[in-house]
Amino acid sequence: MSEETDIDNTGPGAIYLSEYFLELNEGAGFLASLSPDQRKKVRKLGTRCSFSKGEGIFHQGAAHTGVWVIEEGRVRTFYTGPSGREITLAYWSPGHFVGGPEVFGRGRHVWSADALEDCQLLFLSGTSLHHLVREVPEVAIAVIDGLVAKGKSYSALIQMLGTRTVSERLRQLLVILADAHGREEGQTIVVDRTLTYEQIAAIVGATRQWVTQSLDKLKSAGVLEITRSEIIIHNLESLEE
Repeated sequence: MSEETDIDNTGPGAIYLSEYFLELNEGAGFLASLSPDQRKKVRKLGTRCSFSKGEGIFHQGAAHTGVWVIEEGRVRTFYTGPSGREITLAYWSPGHFVGGPEVFGRGRHVWSADALEDCQLLFLSGTSLHHLVREVPEVAIAVIDGLVAKGKSYSALIQMLGTRTVSERLRQLLVILADAHGREEGQTIVVDRTLTYEQIAAIVGATRQWVTQSLDKLKSAGVLEITRSEIIIHNLESLEE
């Protein structure tokens, strides 16, 4: 992708636990509202960088230096507790930025991020972003909109963790995947399987063994079927209940 190419955020959007499907991809147009000249100015002050699948982008507790705009690929943000246990906060898609809630390069990162797949990112240092916010009002609006979307996403996650059982969270995640990433094939909804059982467990706050057992129960009940490459949902209404 060249520096002049717009970010393609028309594909599958962000994934995180939420009751509100329509809000999942809010904040994806971080640069979309800017004119071509404004986007060129942003990219001139930024640094394009590549990360391989599984590579860390920033780390919890490390000094904050700026934010990364996702141009290609997907990024996972996650929090690690004192015991070493991780909980996935979200998977972010092209058009979103990661590295908040701080944006101007102060303090320390309060969670970590790694590449879910090979990624191309645009890094904007705190100093550069501060300059852009002062010089380009549209960038300031984009930053605010992005932070609002992030705040709503993490608020939704807290609500889900605090008010839903782990079984309900698993069912909700499957409904989200069906809604945002599924395609209808006859009487079923097929979702390309991009998440492992371990990754699903880190999203819903469970162990891999529990996820395996719970999905096996749903399979035995005829609700869904899982292959190496797909999740085939036969009864979406049962999950929504």
